Amino acid sequence: MESKSNSSASGALAVFAKEQGKIDIAGGTAHIPVMKKAAQAIMESNPNITITITGGGTGAGITKAGEGLADIGNTGRALKPQEIEKYNLVSFPFAVDGVAIAVHKENPLSNLTKEQATQIFSGAIKNWSELGGGDGAINIYVREDGSGTRDTFESKGLNKGTEIPQSANVVSSNGAMKIAIAQDKNAIGYVGIGHLDPSIKGIAFEGVEPNQEKTKEGSYQISRLLYMNTKGEPQGLTKLFVDYIYSDDGAQFIEQSGYIPLPK
Repeated sequence: MESKSNSSASGALAVFAKEQGKIDIAGGTAHIPVMKKAAQAIMESNPNITITITGGGTGAGITKAGEGLADIGNTGRALKPQEIEKYNLVSFPFAVDGVAIAVHKENPLSNLTKEQATQIFSGAIKNWSELGGGDGAINIYVREDGSGTRDTFESKGLNKGTEIPQSANVVSSNGAMKIAIAQDKNAIGYVGIGHLDPSIKGIAFEGVEPNQEKTKEGSYQISRLLYMNTKGEPQGLTKLFVDYIYSDDGAQFIEQSGYIPLPK
């Protein structure tokens, strides 16, 4: 029986038929579900192509692509002018992603205002009882410096200039954040909406639920673009992969991962 990825993507995969070689992809962890789906379809259609995907966050995506250690460096934010100049990087925005505030699945909290989120993540509100919940010290989880998810959350979900306390727990990926929140009943953190699942609880922000529909229409405020970046214009297999992400099949993978596809 032919896999769904092959049957749905057979037309777009034709360009890979006579190719061989390797593509190395690194960086933003929100991108990984999309990259894995595309890579699986390509490698199943042509065993002479190998695609490796590693995370590391936006910062790693920039440096690895810039230093030639990866063919594609994924970022969850736009590149800064100095990063483009230093590494001669070319960016390809391919999806819109929302960043959801998340708590333990048994937490009764259902909504936060920007002001409340600011007070929680700055340490001003320290106990769930201050928000109408049970008695319990709030455990803050954040992403590492250089994370595109962190940059988006702090710039759009918190008041400008909010300082995160040094006592906050730092995790290095969307996946690690999800695991940490699922295991800690007093946790609060944030993940890309594509990473929301029943193991954790995504809560509304300013009364708007964190989902694909609300992000697409613009009513959910904590959102960003997801980018692929290459050193100079992409060539060969790398170009074919970038183009594949913009194909109808790529759009399907993006939607299946919880994001909104963008045209090239």
